[in-house]
Amino acid sequence: MRYLQRLRLLGMLGLTLGLTLVSTGDVHAADIRFGYIDSSRIFVEYKGAQEAQARFDRQVQGWRDEAVEKEKSVTQLRTEVKDQAPILSALKRQEKEAALQRAITEYEAFINDVWGPQGKAQQENERATGDIVAQIRTAVEKVASSKGLEVVLDSAGGFLVYADKTLDLTPDVINELNTMTPGAKP
Repeated sequence: MRYLQRLRLLGMLGLTLGLTLVSTGDVHAADIRFGYIDSSRIFVEYKGAQEAQARFDRQVQGWRDEAVEKEKSVTQLRTEVKDQAPILSALKRQEKEAALQRAITEYEAFINDVWGPQGKAQQENERATGDIVAQIRTAVEKVASSKGLEVVLDSAGGFLVYADKTLDLTPDVINELNTMTPGAKP
């Protein structure tokens, strides 16, 4: 999933915002309360993210299975055309070749429709990832607000070199996410 790229971007934006606040002079660095999360760990431990990944994986497997069936059809027709060409009439050979061409076109269109640029796989991935990122963002905002924090950074993005472990909001965010998810156990 592209969630790590999005979360790294969010981390960069958070760091930029934090540094901007510190450098403006309107707010003193000592007055800003920071926290951090590990988005990679959240995606691994959050049940909603696990379920979304499993749904996506099942959908991808369905597309793969369908592609294999279409490819088998093309291979079978290709073999028939090759093996039967010498004994078929010109009209029957043309019919077989036309059927093969349709099968090839259908297979290629399916592959492009699913895995091509802006294909179904990319769209489904972006939709699922967007939903999970929105849920994580809501949970982070809720936890940060309850703790009186102004800035939350993401350690998964590689921008956080050091932070005291007491500032790690990851367990709280995971708990919040799992309680927000209907039927999830915190």
